[in-house]
Amino acid sequence: NFKVSADAEISIEMDPREIELSMLDHLRGIGFNRISMGVQDFNKDVQKVINREQDEAFIEALMVRARELGFQSTNLDLIYGLPLQTVESFMFTLQKVIELNPDRLSVFNYAHLPSRFSGQVKIKDHMLPSPQTKLMILQKNIETLTGAGYKFIGMDHFAKPDDELAIAQRDGVLHRNFQGYTTQEECDLLGLGVSAISLLGDTYAQNQKELKHYYAALNMEGTGLHKGLVMTTEDCLRRDVIKQLICNFKLDYSLIEKQYGIDFQSHFAEDLALLAPLAKDGLVELSDTAIHVSSRGRLLIRNICMCFDTYSRQQARRQQFSRII
Repeated sequence: NFKVSADAEISIEMDPREIELSMLDHLRGIGFNRISMGVQDFNKDVQKVINREQDEAFIEALMVRARELGFQSTNLDLIYGLPLQTVESFMFTLQKVIELNPDRLSVFNYAHLPSRFSGQVKIKDHMLPSPQTKLMILQKNIETLTGAGYKFIGMDHFAKPDDELAIAQRDGVLHRNFQGYTTQEECDLLGLGVSAISLLGDTYAQNQKELKHYYAALNMEGTGLHKGLVMTTEDCLRRDVIKQLICNFKLDYSLIEKQYGIDFQSHFAEDLALLAPLAKDGLVELSDTAIHVSSRGRLLIRNICMCFDTYSRQQARRQQFSRII
Protein backbone atom coordinates (compact mmCIF):
# COMPACT_ATOMS: atom_id res chain seq x y z
CA ASN A 1 0.00 0.00 0.00
CA PHE A 2 1.06 3.59 -0.66
CA LYS A 3 0.28 6.78 1.19
CA VAL A 4 -0.94 9.11 -1.54
CA SER A 5 -0.47 12.86 -1.20
CA ALA A 6 -3.69 14.86 -0.98
CA ASP A 7 -2.61 17.00 -3.96
CA ALA A 8 -1.28 14.15 -6.11
CA GLU A 9 -1.99 14.12 -9.83
CA ILE A 10 -3.65 10.76 -10.50
CA SER A 11 -4.37 10.04 -14.12
CA ILE A 12 -6.00 7.14 -15.95
CA GLU A 13 -6.12 6.29 -19.64
CA MET A 14 -9.30 4.70 -20.94
CA ASP A 15 -10.82 3.22 -24.06
CA PRO A 16 -14.24 4.88 -24.53
CA ARG A 17 -15.57 1.62 -25.99
CA GLU A 18 -14.84 -0.26 -22.79
CA ILE A 19 -16.21 1.98 -20.03
CA GLU A 20 -19.61 2.80 -18.59
CA LEU A 21 -20.50 6.43 -17.97
CA SER A 22 -21.06 5.71 -14.28
CA MET A 23 -17.46 4.49 -13.98
CA LEU A 24 -16.29 8.10 -14.10
CA ASP A 25 -18.12 8.74 -10.81
CA HIS A 26 -16.34 5.78 -9.23
CA LEU A 27 -12.92 6.83 -10.56
CA ARG A 28 -13.36 10.37 -9.29
CA GLY A 29 -14.54 9.04 -5.95
CA ILE A 30 -11.37 7.01 -5.40
CA GLY A 31 -9.08 9.89 -6.25
CA PHE A 32 -8.46 10.07 -10.00
CA ASN A 33 -8.36 13.69 -11.17
CA ARG A 34 -7.10 13.45 -14.76
CA ILE A 35 -8.35 11.33 -17.64
CA SER A 36 -7.12 10.54 -21.12
CA MET A 37 -9.20 8.84 -23.81
CA GLY A 38 -8.01 7.13 -26.98
CA VAL A 39 -10.15 8.40 -29.85
CA GLN A 40 -7.73 8.02 -32.79
CA ASP A 41 -10.18 9.15 -35.51
CA PHE A 42 -13.86 10.08 -35.84
CA ASN A 43 -14.19 9.07 -39.49
CA LYS A 44 -16.40 5.96 -39.71
CA ASP A 45 -14.50 4.41 -42.64
CA VAL A 46 -11.19 4.76 -40.83
CA GLN A 47 -12.68 3.38 -37.62
CA LYS A 48 -14.01 0.34 -39.43
CA VAL A 49 -10.75 -0.59 -41.14
CA ILE A 50 -8.77 -0.33 -37.88
CA ASN A 51 -11.50 -2.21 -35.99
CA ARG A 52 -12.16 0.66 -33.61
CA GLU A 53 -15.73 1.75 -34.16
CA GLN A 54 -17.02 3.96 -31.36
CA ASP A 55 -19.97 6.10 -30.37
CA GLU A 56 -19.24 9.80 -30.89
CA ALA A 57 -22.17 10.87 -28.73
CA PHE A 58 -20.95 8.69 -25.85
CA ILE A 59 -17.48 10.25 -26.01
CA GLU A 60 -19.12 13.66 -25.74
CA ALA A 61 -21.12 12.42 -22.73
CA LEU A 62 -17.89 11.21 -21.08
CA MET A 63 -16.27 14.62 -21.55
CA VAL A 64 -19.29 16.44 -20.15
CA ARG A 65 -19.51 14.14 -17.14
CA ALA A 66 -15.77 14.47 -16.46
CA ARG A 67 -16.14 18.24 -16.19
CA GLU A 68 -19.22 17.93 -13.97
CA LEU A 69 -17.25 15.67 -11.62
CA GLY A 70 -14.36 18.12 -11.39
CA PHE A 71 -11.61 16.25 -13.22
CA GLN A 72 -8.74 18.73 -13.41
CA SER A 73 -7.63 17.77 -16.92
CA THR A 74 -9.01 15.93 -19.93
CA ASN A 75 -6.90 14.63 -22.81
CA LEU A 76 -7.81 13.03 -26.13
CA ASP A 77 -5.43 10.88 -28.17
CA LEU A 78 -5.55 11.01 -31.97
CA ILE A 79 -3.48 9.20 -34.58
CA TYR A 80 -2.53 10.46 -38.02
CA GLY A 81 -1.35 8.24 -40.85
CA LEU A 82 -4.08 5.63 -40.34
CA PRO A 83 -5.39 3.66 -43.35
CA LEU A 84 -7.90 5.55 -45.53
CA GLN A 85 -7.10 8.83 -43.83
CA THR A 86 -7.00 11.95 -46.00
CA VAL A 87 -6.35 15.57 -45.17
CA GLU A 88 -10.08 16.24 -45.47
CA SER A 89 -11.14 13.31 -43.30
CA PHE A 90 -8.70 14.26 -40.56
CA MET A 91 -9.93 17.86 -40.62
CA PHE A 92 -13.40 16.42 -39.90
CA THR A 93 -11.95 14.64 -36.87
CA LEU A 94 -10.22 17.81 -35.66
CA GLN A 95 -13.42 19.83 -35.85
CA LYS A 96 -15.20 17.23 -33.72
CA VAL A 97 -12.34 17.29 -31.23
CA ILE A 98 -12.35 21.09 -31.01
CA GLU A 99 -16.07 20.93 -30.21
CA LEU A 100 -15.30 18.51 -27.36
CA ASN A 101 -12.86 21.11 -25.97
CA PRO A 102 -10.30 18.89 -24.16
CA ASP A 103 -7.59 20.55 -22.07
CA ARG A 104 -4.85 18.64 -23.89
CA LEU A 105 -4.44 16.73 -27.12
CA SER A 106 -1.95 14.11 -28.22
CA VAL A 107 -1.69 13.51 -31.96
CA PHE A 108 0.55 10.52 -32.60
CA ASN A 109 2.08 9.20 -35.78
CA TYR A 110 0.82 5.76 -36.82
CA ALA A 111 3.62 3.19 -37.06
CA HIS A 112 2.79 0.39 -39.49
CA LEU A 113 4.54 -2.72 -38.16
CA PRO A 114 2.52 -5.78 -39.21
CA SER A 115 5.42 -8.10 -38.40
CA ARG A 116 5.12 -7.07 -34.74
CA PHE A 117 1.39 -6.39 -34.42
CA SER A 118 -0.85 -9.10 -35.87
CA GLY A 119 -3.85 -6.78 -35.97
CA GLN A 120 -2.10 -4.72 -38.65
CA VAL A 121 -1.62 -7.62 -41.08
CA LYS A 122 -4.92 -6.92 -42.86
CA ILE A 123 -3.87 -3.30 -43.47
CA LYS A 124 -2.12 -3.15 -46.82
CA ASP A 125 0.42 -0.52 -47.79
CA HIS A 126 -1.80 0.95 -50.51
CA MET A 127 -4.40 1.80 -47.86
CA LEU A 128 -1.99 4.09 -46.01
CA PRO A 129 -1.62 7.80 -46.79
CA SER A 130 1.59 8.71 -48.61
CA PRO A 131 4.44 10.40 -46.72
CA GLN A 132 3.50 13.66 -48.46
CA THR A 133 -0.12 13.32 -47.33
CA LYS A 134 0.95 12.53 -43.76
CA LEU A 135 3.10 15.65 -43.68
CA MET A 136 0.18 17.71 -44.97
CA ILE A 137 -2.07 16.19 -42.29
CA LEU A 138 0.50 17.06 -39.63
CA GLN A 139 0.87 20.62 -40.89
CA LYS A 140 -2.91 21.15 -41.13
CA ASN A 141 -3.29 19.61 -37.69
CA ILE A 142 -0.93 22.16 -36.13
CA GLU A 143 -2.50 25.05 -38.04
CA THR A 144 -6.04 24.02 -37.07
CA LEU A 145 -5.38 23.39 -33.39
CA THR A 146 -3.26 26.51 -32.88
CA GLY A 147 -5.94 28.46 -34.75
CA ALA A 148 -8.45 27.11 -32.23
CA GLY A 149 -6.36 28.46 -29.36
CA TYR A 150 -4.20 25.47 -28.42
CA LYS A 151 -0.46 25.82 -27.92
CA PHE A 152 1.79 23.42 -29.79
CA ILE A 153 3.97 21.98 -27.04
CA GLY A 154 5.90 19.83 -29.51
CA MET A 155 6.38 16.11 -30.17
CA ASP A 156 2.68 15.51 -30.93
CA HIS A 157 1.27 17.40 -27.93
CA PHE A 158 -1.04 20.40 -27.63
CA ALA A 159 -2.46 22.22 -24.60
CA LYS A 160 -4.66 25.19 -23.80
CA PRO A 161 -2.73 28.41 -23.04
CA ASP A 162 -3.61 28.26 -19.34
CA ASP A 163 -2.58 24.60 -19.02
CA GLU A 164 0.46 24.01 -16.82
CA LEU A 165 2.39 22.49 -19.75
CA ALA A 166 1.95 25.62 -21.86
CA ILE A 167 2.87 27.84 -18.92
CA ALA A 168 5.99 25.78 -18.15
CA GLN A 169 7.10 25.97 -21.78
CA ARG A 170 6.67 29.77 -21.82
CA ASP A 171 8.71 29.99 -18.62
CA GLY A 172 11.44 27.69 -19.97
CA VAL A 173 10.96 25.06 -17.26
CA LEU A 174 9.19 22.32 -19.23
CA HIS A 175 10.58 18.80 -18.82
CA ARG A 176 10.18 15.53 -20.66
CA ASN A 177 10.70 11.92 -19.64
CA PHE A 178 9.93 8.63 -21.37
CA GLN A 179 6.26 9.08 -20.51
CA GLY A 180 5.96 12.48 -22.19
CA TYR A 181 6.00 16.17 -21.27
CA THR A 182 5.78 17.11 -17.62
CA THR A 183 6.18 20.04 -15.26
CA GLN A 184 7.99 17.78 -12.79
CA GLU A 185 11.75 18.11 -12.54
CA GLU A 186 13.96 15.03 -12.76
CA CYS A 187 12.64 12.42 -10.36
CA ASP A 188 12.47 8.67 -9.92
CA LEU A 189 9.61 6.90 -11.69
CA LEU A 190 8.39 3.54 -10.44
CA GLY A 191 6.50 1.35 -12.91
CA LEU A 192 4.15 -1.30 -11.53
CA GLY A 193 2.82 -4.33 -13.39
CA VAL A 194 3.43 -6.13 -16.64
CA SER A 195 5.66 -4.28 -19.19
CA ALA A 196 5.99 -1.24 -16.87
CA ILE A 197 9.15 0.88 -17.17
CA SER A 198 10.93 2.45 -14.21
CA LEU A 199 13.58 5.17 -14.04
CA LEU A 200 15.65 5.24 -10.85
CA GLY A 201 18.50 7.70 -10.96
CA ASP A 202 20.21 7.05 -14.29
CA THR A 203 18.99 3.47 -14.54
CA TYR A 204 16.07 2.24 -16.63
CA ALA A 205 14.34 -1.07 -15.92
CA GLN A 206 11.43 -2.78 -17.65
CA ASN A 207 9.22 -5.58 -16.37
CA GLN A 208 8.37 -8.64 -18.42
CA LYS A 209 6.15 -7.66 -21.35
CA GLU A 210 3.95 -10.78 -21.41
CA LEU A 211 1.70 -11.67 -18.50
CA LYS A 212 2.71 -15.33 -18.29
CA HIS A 213 6.41 -14.42 -18.22
CA TYR A 214 5.73 -11.68 -15.68
CA TYR A 215 4.03 -14.11 -13.28
CA ALA A 216 6.71 -16.74 -13.85
CA ALA A 217 9.45 -14.24 -12.99
CA LEU A 218 7.57 -13.17 -9.86
CA ASN A 219 7.24 -16.77 -8.71
CA MET A 220 10.87 -17.70 -9.45
CA GLU A 221 12.75 -14.50 -8.63
CA GLY A 222 10.35 -12.36 -6.63
CA THR A 223 10.47 -9.63 -9.25
CA GLY A 224 9.00 -9.18 -12.71
CA LEU A 225 12.07 -7.46 -14.14
CA HIS A 226 12.97 -8.27 -17.73
CA LYS A 227 15.83 -5.94 -18.71
CA GLY A 228 17.56 -2.74 -17.73
CA LEU A 229 20.04 -0.10 -18.79
CA VAL A 230 22.51 1.90 -16.73
CA MET A 231 23.08 5.16 -18.56
CA THR A 232 26.63 6.28 -19.25
CA THR A 233 27.77 9.88 -18.95
CA GLU A 234 27.50 10.13 -22.74
CA ASP A 235 23.91 8.84 -22.57
CA CYS A 236 23.02 11.50 -19.99
CA LEU A 237 24.71 14.20 -22.05
CA ARG A 238 22.78 13.32 -25.19
CA ARG A 239 19.55 12.97 -23.21
CA ASP A 240 19.93 16.52 -21.93
CA VAL A 241 20.71 17.90 -25.40
CA ILE A 242 17.65 16.20 -26.88
CA LYS A 243 15.45 17.26 -23.97
CA GLN A 244 16.39 20.93 -24.44
CA LEU A 245 15.47 20.79 -28.12
CA ILE A 246 12.23 18.90 -27.54
CA CYS A 247 11.04 21.15 -24.71
CA ASN A 248 12.33 24.59 -25.71
CA PHE A 249 13.09 24.29 -29.45
CA LYS A 250 16.49 25.82 -28.78
CA LEU A 251 19.82 24.86 -27.25
CA ASP A 252 22.49 27.09 -25.75
CA TYR A 253 25.85 25.34 -26.11
CA SER A 254 27.30 27.05 -23.02
CA LEU A 255 24.78 25.44 -20.68
CA ILE A 256 25.78 21.94 -21.82
CA GLU A 257 29.48 22.82 -21.89
CA LYS A 258 29.36 24.06 -18.31
CA GLN A 259 27.42 21.04 -17.07
CA TYR A 260 29.56 18.38 -18.76
CA GLY A 261 32.92 20.08 -19.23
CA ILE A 262 33.04 19.69 -23.02
CA ASP A 263 33.48 21.84 -26.10
CA PHE A 264 30.09 21.39 -27.75
CA GLN A 265 31.07 21.85 -31.38
CA SER A 266 34.04 19.50 -31.09
CA HIS A 267 32.15 16.84 -29.15
CA PHE A 268 29.16 16.90 -31.47
CA ALA A 269 30.96 17.51 -34.76
CA GLU A 270 29.35 14.48 -36.44
CA ASP A 271 25.91 15.35 -35.10
CA LEU A 272 26.13 18.96 -36.26
CA ALA A 273 27.14 17.72 -39.69
CA LEU A 274 23.94 15.68 -39.78
CA LEU A 275 22.01 18.85 -38.90
CA ALA A 276 23.56 20.83 -41.75
CA PRO A 277 21.10 19.62 -44.46
CA LEU A 278 18.20 20.44 -42.12
CA ALA A 279 19.63 23.93 -41.63
CA LYS A 280 19.86 24.31 -45.40
CA ASP A 281 16.16 23.42 -45.61
CA GLY A 282 15.30 26.07 -43.04
CA LEU A 283 14.35 23.67 -40.25
CA VAL A 284 17.05 24.80 -37.83
CA GLU A 285 19.41 27.74 -37.43
CA LEU A 286 22.98 26.87 -36.46
CA SER A 287 25.40 29.37 -34.96
CA ASP A 288 28.66 29.21 -33.02
CA THR A 289 26.75 29.37 -29.75
CA ALA A 290 23.32 27.81 -30.20
CA ILE A 291 20.75 25.82 -32.16
CA HIS A 292 17.33 27.33 -32.83
CA VAL A 293 14.48 25.27 -34.28
CA SER A 294 12.38 27.21 -36.79
CA SER A 295 8.59 27.18 -36.91
CA ARG A 296 8.87 24.78 -39.88
CA GLY A 297 11.32 22.65 -37.94
CA ARG A 298 8.90 22.16 -35.10
CA LEU A 299 6.91 19.92 -37.44
CA LEU A 300 9.89 17.58 -37.59
CA ILE A 301 11.41 18.02 -34.15
CA ARG A 302 11.72 14.25 -33.79
CA ASN A 303 13.90 14.08 -36.91
CA ILE A 304 16.04 16.95 -35.66
CA CYS A 305 16.60 15.26 -32.30
CA MET A 306 17.52 11.99 -33.98
CA CYS A 307 20.71 13.66 -35.22
CA PHE A 308 21.94 13.46 -31.60
CA ASP A 309 20.64 9.93 -30.93
CA THR A 310 23.47 7.48 -31.55
CA TYR A 311 21.27 4.52 -30.66
CA SER A 312 18.73 5.32 -33.37
CA ARG A 313 21.55 5.81 -35.88
CA GLN A 314 22.94 2.39 -35.02
CA GLN A 315 19.49 0.84 -35.31
CA ALA A 316 18.86 2.53 -38.65
CA ARG A 317 22.09 1.10 -39.99
CA ARG A 318 20.95 -2.41 -39.08
CA GLN A 319 17.33 -2.24 -40.18
CA GLN A 320 14.63 0.35 -40.76
CA PHE A 321 11.64 -0.63 -38.62
CA SER A 322 9.30 2.23 -39.29
CA ARG A 323 8.92 5.35 -41.40
CA ILE A 324 9.33 8.63 -39.55
CA ILE A 325 6.84 10.43 -41.81
